[in-house]
Amino acid sequence: MKNLFVGNMSFQTTADDLRALFEPFGQLARVHVATDRETGRARGFGFVEMPNDAEAAKAIAALDGKDVGGRNLKVNEARPKSESGGSGPRGPRGGSGSGGGDRGGKDDNRGNTGGPRGGNSSGGRKERFSNEDYREVARQPREPRW
Repeated sequence: MKNLFVGNMSFQTTADDLRALFEPFGQLARVHVATDRETGRARGFGFVEMPNDAEAAKAIAALDGKDVGGRNLKVNEARPKSESGGSGPRGPRGGSGSGGGDRGGKDDNRGNTGGPRGGNSSGGRKERFSNEDYREVARQPREPRW
């Protein structure tokens, strides 16, 4: 069983279109087009599962780089989720826990640097800002805002 990634698809491509594209190469177990949760619109990529590895290899060879809907498809064997680059919009820590989550797409790389509280000991979760870290530090004068 091979799971194929199909990328750079037109946003109007449906699962039926993808099925019609891959059926000439052999039997299909599953066809899935990724859609946006909020809008329901296709995200431009999908997955096709083919039970026969030889048929999957033929489909990859024939369809990778093929112009479909004005776009050159990218077809290759899908990598498992653990090997892929990112782990979703919320990053490696997931979306659970209080105060976590996506904060408008900004990078949250303000890890604790081992200040007076003794480092990051919350099981890998980044600490929030706290005034306790700066209690004994003299304040810098502020520039006037004209």
